[in-house]
Amino acid sequence: MAEIEIRNLRKDFGDFTAVHSSSFTIRDGEFFMLLGPSGCGKTTTLRMIAGLELPTAGEIWIDGEEVGQKRAAERDIAFVFQMFALYPHMNVRQNITYPLKSQGMGRAGIAAKLAEVARILGIEDILEKPVGGLSGGDRQRVALGRAIVREPKAFLMDEPLGALDAEFRERMAEELRALHDRINATTVYVTHDQLEAMQMGDRIAVMNAGRVEQIGPPQQIYDWPASLFVADFIGSPAMNFLSFEGQVEAGGAVVGIGGVSQAIPRQLDAGAGRLVLGVRPEHVRLHEPDAARIQGEVIASEYLGTTRIVTVQTAHGTVKARIPAAENARVGEAVGLGLDPAAITLFDAESGRALLSEANREVLADG
Repeated sequence: MAEIEIRNLRKDFGDFTAVHSSSFTIRDGEFFMLLGPSGCGKTTTLRMIAGLELPTAGEIWIDGEEVGQKRAAERDIAFVFQMFALYPHMNVRQNITYPLKSQGMGRAGIAAKLAEVARILGIEDILEKPVGGLSGGDRQRVALGRAIVREPKAFLMDEPLGALDAEFRERMAEELRALHDRINATTVYVTHDQLEAMQMGDRIAVMNAGRVEQIGPPQQIYDWPASLFVADFIGSPAMNFLSFEGQVEAGGAVVGIGGVSQAIPRQLDAGAGRLVLGVRPEHVRLHEPDAARIQGEVIASEYLGTTRIVTVQTAHGTVKARIPAAENARVGEAVGLGLDPAAITLFDAESGRALLSEANREVLADG
């Protein structure tokens, strides 16, 4: 397997820039997720790594070699698409072994490789079946088998589970991650599904409008969003945002929101003007109305079995609280909000960037 390094990668389509000068490194043996909404540039980035699109500017290094202007066939990578791209006139065995036959490998070598891949994927019993009659999950295993049989330097996957139903998708996500761990593959995986990215990835690059907003392990991105976009895109429900006019001194510990003092224990950069306080629903608690707390009115309560999502309207924005199901809040009830200081992030409303201290920026950069 191999390390992949992206240096100032850019892709223009006429006057439209799909990818803006991206730079990041995918570590050897890593399961790396490119996550973002439709049109954010994640698939274009993957296609440039694969050699299916040539970059307008920048460099792509795979295993210490610059390959930005090389054809896909010269990069020693395997691509797995959402729609499987299997040969319908061949059976499972023929689909998997086709790349090896194209390379001129002998029968004994092909048989050994096929046996190993079939064992890893658990498809020994369907090798002679035509691919047209297989379930979606089995067809995806065959597509993976055809990719891994070559032992390429890297696997590139463009939403490979997107065509599966919810049950198959969750199971295949577990199997795909387990497969990655067994073969120690370098994998770059594109998805718009944040739950899929959080479940499978070692690190996630969150993209928006052609730019990488943040890169880091799933827990770091969830706990330390670097921008309003990341905070809103990651999490279900998303992070709550309360807008207010205020000022934060560097290292300050308290901010004022509508006359209410809210503790902010993290070291923060100085900020002033229109600010946004962000807090996850699980870090919000409901109390009796209190002048010392942000106050609001319950406008919805959603029962989810073990928990309940309560929506509260405040003067600074709508807040969702994830509370134990045994606790109840009636629609129309006045409540005070308790926000966990250790779980709060402040953002500059104009730039959308988090007000993080230099130390915290270094933590994110190490991700």
